[in-house]
Amino acid sequence: MPLPKISTPTYELVLPSTGKTIKYRPFLVKEEKILILALESQSTKEITNAIKQVLKDCIVTKGVKVEELPTFDIEYIFLNVRGKSVGESLDLIITCGDDGETQVPVTVFIDQIKVEEDPEHKRDIQLDTDLVLRMKYPSLDQFIKTNFDFSSEQSSSNIERSFDIIASCIDVIFNAEESWSAADSTKKELTDWIETLTPNQFKEIEKFFDTMPRLSHTVKVTNPKTKVESEVTLEGLTSFFG
Repeated sequence: MPLPKISTPTYELVLPSTGKTIKYRPFLVKEEKILILALESQSTKEITNAIKQVLKDCIVTKGVKVEELPTFDIEYIFLNVRGKSVGESLDLIITCGDDGETQVPVTVFIDQIKVEEDPEHKRDIQLDTDLVLRMKYPSLDQFIKTNFDFSSEQSSSNIERSFDIIASCIDVIFNAEESWSAADSTKKELTDWIETLTPNQFKEIEKFFDTMPRLSHTVKVTNPKTKVESEVTLEGLTSFFG
């Protein structure tokens, strides 16, 4: 006689990037095993494949292309899938803001963690009176490099990584008469083009990344030594999982 099937609940969340509602389920033991083995391997490729596979399996809504989701969507989905799988709260160790060294335990509930949007954020960057650069958000591959790449520090410098990220996030360059799609250019061509920008133009691109939507939650902590209360803002997935 076959063993009984266990029903798995489904939940809904709204994608921060589009406002679209998707359905998802918790990850199962088999998927948790995939994640643990991938993390233990410290292989960026294996971690990428594992997270991609787990998210694909856990997103119930059809037609969601994990590879094309912005980084902050992936973080938000991953956070919520984890919450429904192993617990709705996270026990963190926070460094007090007044002395920068005393650490205190804090419990954060996952439903309090939101993707915050900066009102000054914009995808279209006016480079001069005619030319506009339209950016796109980092995808799954960049999410992995940011959070789980164990070899990046050895293989490339910070400036090289910055240029790689910027090049991968260029969508299209256009003016009133014509447009140039990044998809029609090589990585080297895009990198060479970035090097022709002025420092002020480059700062505007950096602002795109600095103001990009991200997981964020502010907690209040009291330093047991000084009795001073301060606010600490946690941003990005690594702030919540280490």
